[in-house]
Amino acid sequence: MSLGFSKISIKNIHKAFGNNIVLDGLNLEIQKGQSMVIIGASGTGKSVLLKNIIGLLKPDQGSIKVNGEETVGVGWNRKQKFLKKVGILFQNAGLFDSLTVWENVAFPLMQDKSFDRKRAQKKAFEKLSEVGLASDTANLMPAELSGGMKKRVGLARAIATDPEIILFDEPTTGLDPIMGEIINELIVEKVQQLGATTLSITHDISSAKKIGNKIAMIYGGKIIWIGEVSELNSSGNKYVDQFIQGSAEGPIQMDFKPC
Repeated sequence: MSLGFSKISIKNIHKAFGNNIVLDGLNLEIQKGQSMVIIGASGTGKSVLLKNIIGLLKPDQGSIKVNGEETVGVGWNRKQKFLKKVGILFQNAGLFDSLTVWENVAFPLMQDKSFDRKRAQKKAFEKLSEVGLASDTANLMPAELSGGMKKRVGLARAIATDPEIILFDEPTTGLDPIMGEIINELIVEKVQQLGATTLSITHDISSAKKIGNKIAMIYGGKIIWIGEVSELNSSGNKYVDQFIQGSAEGPIQMDFKPC
């Protein structure tokens, strides 16, 4: 694994929705070949950060560089060039209901004019096999799949273009513990095979420890702690300790509304 320079450099990112400040000067450096996991409670800005990175949202202020190139505020052609390097596994797989399984996997390939439909289909079948799905799955519709199968299809699509960077949005949400562990193992295996740089967001501590080699915690719109997986249980940070222990007592105060 080659480390040493920032594959993704996030500096002083701010994002607010009206008076709701979600990201407040967030900084994060992700080195080439690193598997970074961001943990944090619901509503702390994990998904907002991910959407800013891929351009679904534009930060109010700050810089996001990939391979040293700025991605904030760039034109569509430069954004497409960046997105070709990126694979994404969405929280609920994000499959297109009107497309078959193989067409979902092949979708990013067919956006590239160098892939015709036949070649894209062949690559899709290969990727489905890599995530443990039989060939007879390829012509099914997403509605015919279980939750675990949808996640596998989503992972196959995320790696279809052999990306340099893979983003994982809550990869084990909605799965039982066994299927969650299967997905975690598939993620680790595929990332190692590709040599990709990854950024994952999750509130699942067991998943974070499995798929990451570096963990950061977001709170108050900032990264408040970052360290190796082995340092998580002895972070010395009271926010991190409360979160990983799942304790109601501590500095993290959640908003509760009476029923």
